[in-house]
Amino acid sequence: MMKNSISASKASLVFFLYQMISALDVPLDSKLLEELSQPPTITQQSPKDYIVDPRENIVIQCEAKGKPPPSFSWTRNGTHFDIDKDEQVTMKPNSGTLVINIMNGGKAEAYEGVYQCTARNERGAAISNNIVIRPSRSPLWTKEKLEPNQVREGDSLVLHCRPPVGLPPPIIFWMDNAFQRLPQSERVSQGLNGDLYFSNVQPEDTREDYICYARFNHTQTIQQKQPISVKVFSMDSLNDTIAANLSDTDIYGAKPVTERPPILLTPTGTTSNKVELRGNVLLLECIAAGLPTPVIRWIKEGGELPANRTFFENFKKTLKIIDVSEADSGNYKCIARNILGSTHHVISVTVKAAPYWITAPRNLVLSPGEDGTLICRANGNPKPSISWLANGVPIAIAPEDPSRKVDGDTIIFSAVQERSSAVYQCNASNEYGYLLANAFVNVLAEPPRILTPANKLYQVILDSPALIDCAYFGSPKPEIEWFKGVKGSILRGNEYVFHDNGTLEIPVAQKDSTGTYTCVARNELGKIQNEVQLEVKDPTMIIKQPEYKVIQRYGHVSFECIIKHDSTLIPTVIWLKDNDELPDDERFLVGKDNLTIMNVTDKDDGTYTCIVNTTLDSVSASAVLTVVAAPPTPAIIYARPNPPFDLELTGQLERSIELSWIPGDENNSPITSFVIEYEDGLHEPGVWHYQTEVPGSQTTVQLKLSPYVNYSFRVIAVNEIGRSQPSEPSEQYLTKSANPDENPSNVQGIGSEPDNLVITWESLKGFQSNGPGLQYKVSWRQKDVDDEWTSVVVANVSKYIVSGTPTFVPYEIKVQALNDLGYAPEPSEVIGHSGEDLPMVAPGNVQVHVINSTLAKVHWDPVPLKSVRGHLQGYKVYYWKVQSLSRRSKRHIEKKILTFRGNKTFGMLPGLEPYSSYKLNVRVVNGKGEGPASPDRVFKTPEGVPSSPSFLKITNPTLDSLTLEWGSPTHPNGVLISYILKFQPINNTHELGPLVEIRIPANESSLILKNLNYSTRYKFYFNAQTSVGSGSQITEEAVTIMDEAGIPRPAVGAGKGYSETLFATSPVMHTVRPTFYKVQPLYPRIRNVTTAAAETYANISWEYEGPDHANFYVEYGVAGSKEDWKKEIVNGSRSFFVLKGLTPGTAYKVRVGAEGLSGFRSSEDVFETGPAMASRQVDIATQGWFIGLMCAVALLILILLIVCFIRRNKGGKYPVKEKEDAHADPEIQPMKEDDGTFGEYSDAEDHKPLKKGSRTPSDRTVKKEDSDDSLVDYGEGVNGQFNEDGSFIGQYSGKKEKEPAEGNESSEAPSPVNAMNSFV
Repeated sequence: MMKNSISASKASLVFFLYQMISALDVPLDSKLLEELSQPPTITQQSPKDYIVDPRENIVIQCEAKGKPPPSFSWTRNGTHFDIDKDEQVTMKPNSGTLVINIMNGGKAEAYEGVYQCTARNERGAAISNNIVIRPSRSPLWTKEKLEPNQVREGDSLVLHCRPPVGLPPPIIFWMDNAFQRLPQSERVSQGLNGDLYFSNVQPEDTREDYICYARFNHTQTIQQKQPISVKVFSMDSLNDTIAANLSDTDIYGAKPVTERPPILLTPTGTTSNKVELRGNVLLLECIAAGLPTPVIRWIKEGGELPANRTFFENFKKTLKIIDVSEADSGNYKCIARNILGSTHHVISVTVKAAPYWITAPRNLVLSPGEDGTLICRANGNPKPSISWLANGVPIAIAPEDPSRKVDGDTIIFSAVQERSSAVYQCNASNEYGYLLANAFVNVLAEPPRILTPANKLYQVILDSPALIDCAYFGSPKPEIEWFKGVKGSILRGNEYVFHDNGTLEIPVAQKDSTGTYTCVARNELGKIQNEVQLEVKDPTMIIKQPEYKVIQRYGHVSFECIIKHDSTLIPTVIWLKDNDELPDDERFLVGKDNLTIMNVTDKDDGTYTCIVNTTLDSVSASAVLTVVAAPPTPAIIYARPNPPFDLELTGQLERSIELSWIPGDENNSPITSFVIEYEDGLHEPGVWHYQTEVPGSQTTVQLKLSPYVNYSFRVIAVNEIGRSQPSEPSEQYLTKSANPDENPSNVQGIGSEPDNLVITWESLKGFQSNGPGLQYKVSWRQKDVDDEWTSVVVANVSKYIVSGTPTFVPYEIKVQALNDLGYAPEPSEVIGHSGEDLPMVAPGNVQVHVINSTLAKVHWDPVPLKSVRGHLQGYKVYYWKVQSLSRRSKRHIEKKILTFRGNKTFGMLPGLEPYSSYKLNVRVVNGKGEGPASPDRVFKTPEGVPSSPSFLKITNPTLDSLTLEWGSPTHPNGVLISYILKFQPINNTHELGPLVEIRIPANESSLILKNLNYSTRYKFYFNAQTSVGSGSQITEEAVTIMDEAGIPRPAVGAGKGYSETLFATSPVMHTVRPTFYKVQPLYPRIRNVTTAAAETYANISWEYEGPDHANFYVEYGVAGSKEDWKKEIVNGSRSFFVLKGLTPGTAYKVRVGAEGLSGFRSSEDVFETGPAMASRQVDIATQGWFIGLMCAVALLILILLIVCFIRRNKGGKYPVKEKEDAHADPEIQPMKEDDGTFGEYSDAEDHKPLKKGSRTPSDRTVKKEDSDDSLVDYGEGVNGQFNEDGSFIGQYSGKKEKEPAEGNESSEAPSPVNAMNSFV
């Protein structure tokens, strides 16, 4: 019998012996295997075509096994290679692997050649493949002068790469100067030869950095071709170029880009040929030029493209067929088509084949005098020739062996002797390659051995199968006989089954089967026997099962479970509720033979199961508890149906049987279905499994069966009330054993430590084993290494750990089920990995490219996969700000982390602060964690535009000046070079006047603007500036004070709107507006349409280039609306227009056109009016009628003053004086005694702020000037108003407190009319 486990150190030897196909089977017993002689077997060797890195040591692998251990020798280029004479070459101890020291002075080119390894011991010699050693090459690009490519729009173009010839050939790709892959499409794509093909060029293809890169993976180097320049000439650019020499008619008549039918850029001609080898990938390519871009389609003449193996790549320009065979030979046609036509090319494909095995020779283990054959059959195209070698020497000149006869691809052995042991090599070769296989003939003469331990005790349950082992070995193969008792007779008859591996099976063990059994093994070299013991135990039974109970709420219920068992076995009883543990509730009382539930509630409703376990068997029984309320009145009793009865099995077959039954009483509720359950008395006695369910009208069912199951069936009836008790079990039916039908599922290989591989799988269920002796054959081998499978057979477990593996190496894994009758079908292979470890190295060549002041791009070289030592998760970039270059102040360092998934070699760092110093490093990440950090890389961000100034205050308004104060930007983002101040006046109709711009040195924080217009509102735009540009602006508005003479201000836009000398401060820079001279355009156009929007109007301006005397119009409408455009005619040839009557807070679209010039228009612009604001008072200070009224009022005041003066001299009083005395307003001073004029306001009054308007900031003030009788002073804060008829309300001596006025406050400067409120 095969042992359940073997030592890991003997795994390779076990694998070898287990694979032998011969007259002898060698058991997997470690002690036995150590004693058997074995010819050499090559277990590991380097690939046939071995390309090495010329910078690293050359390791040529050759590992072999055998008993005694083999010795090794090498040939180079067909002659003996004496490694002792070359100090650069060493051989590993206990191995044939050569190490050529290149890193210590050797040159790889000196060791090019064909190497072959021989492993030899006293039983023969095995040889390796011919291993061709070639160092990899990655030559530089040849120098060449590349002329710029000047192409007309729509033409085709091919950019040739022509990479240097390397070993192995390089991988080609195209990138730009920023190391970004050039986008490819149906129009632009890379061919198989590396060239870049343009089916037709477009203006956006113009660039100077088309760069072809060649990546040599073996040496991990990349070579770069010189950049190629492409310039595409479009019709627009041609018009601009020749405009001076052509008339408008000529240009307007230029034809557009010409469309063309397809032509093939590659391959050329109409036909070509292609030869590919069987098993390889077939790649066919067609790239076409044309406009519009052609579409490629592939067909196979006289056949269909192979399903599941055909793929289209490179936008269907490449046809890819994997794993080609001779059936894929034929003519393949590519068809290129666009709207103007089509073209095609036929490629004739011929599939040849290097030799491949039909039957590879297998090792033979024979006994002296036995016969055997070695068969070596291979196929190929052309047919390969077969040649034989014995111990590495052509068999024609090898020492003769009378037991051997060569017959073509077969060697026949007759009556072999021990001296016939040898290793034979079969070579199958044709012009496309060769196959070499070693197969030994090992002639062994060994007396019998019994491997099963003596006096081993077997225990089984009555009526179940008993399997008694007798694992043996001998050469010739021993004969096995079984006896019962020490002196009993030989066992024969149908009640026993004798297996080839020596196992004795008693299908149905009885009490009289108990006793001593003797196994005897004998051959011509000897005899041996072994005794084992068998005990048959009584089965465990539940003689009093729990019964179905219906109990009223809050009652008590008890389930019985009385058992009978073998006296030598100790049973354990477990109770379950609904297949789960009992609730943790003191109401549940578990006794020796029962379960009692006190104070039953609705939650206790369910199925209760009693499970009895011993070391050999397990039984269970279940009962349902139904909790009901007490019935209020007697009624028809609806109950679960009675169980079916009289079950009968008929039509017994190996994989099916027919079951019939008689239904029980329905109990007033029709039976809806029958549930059939089965018990596997062989693997899980006492455990019932669901088999199927049939309608209630059916009483017969055909059941599918599995091999090696001792079936019993029972039936349960179901109605609306519930399920019946199960029927009595049917008679048992034992199906025959068979090979397993399936293999374990969910096979995985994941290392738990860096030096192991944990192989796991989901074990087969008991009935899935299909026979006795279920085991698993676990096989593994390192992926992409020409290695043999290592296998081990384990017991019915679900995990095996392979130790001593390299860190994170891919393995091919398969797990195959087997039993005593044989193997399951060949399992599929899965890929697993040995354990991960932390990465060894940091990314190299970390480079930072600062794109702008807030964005940088970091690039690094990828870490070699062998240094990642795990699944590459990605790269992490740690970066942090060191300091600001403008403030030179450090702060707490807060590191930021960006993770880039996958094998990316670059990433973007957003959100950087301008004009700052940063550091960063990069780390590689695998499933184990992060690797070491790369050296810190320092980079600096350039200056950016500053933020807006922190504040802007406008103070001290006078008749012709304003004072501006501001704060520096919170974030300068560089070195400030100046401030930009722009301002313009605003008139009563909200029209904007001329814009004035002033440049102010960066070290200034205030400015006095002088020589402004009096009583005028100005709007200011203020922003800071670095060398990069201007930042965002802050806006404010302010008003100068009214002239004391009441002279109305000029209209905005009349004249200059301000004096020549505008301000007084330290010297500043004025922005001088340069004179622009327009060149006569090739065609008229309107451009730079701009809008300045207010609440209900918008000022539209534009620039016009073209003939004079154009008649303009403005079209506008609500943005997003489908309504027709509204049209306004512009008077004259002005380049601005005011749209009035707009709705506040609404987005409008606008465009400008000219009539009489082919109806051309500008592009659309979108603007939004401001939100609705309080309506302004009409500034009547500029109205003619008001000026006349003020003159009349002034004349009346003069008359009143004269009258008052006369009356005062007479000692009389006047009404105004009386009212002043009565109210005693503290803020109004009496008239001066000496001159009879009105007194001045107090200083506190002089500095009170103006009334705030909706457009005036809260921090702006207007300061009272020296004029004592300014009407502005009189109008401040007085609550007198006009009646509807124009009469005054209030009196001169009225309260000075401000009462809230009805309506919205005025945002304009105080009108002089308010001064009249001071008089009666």
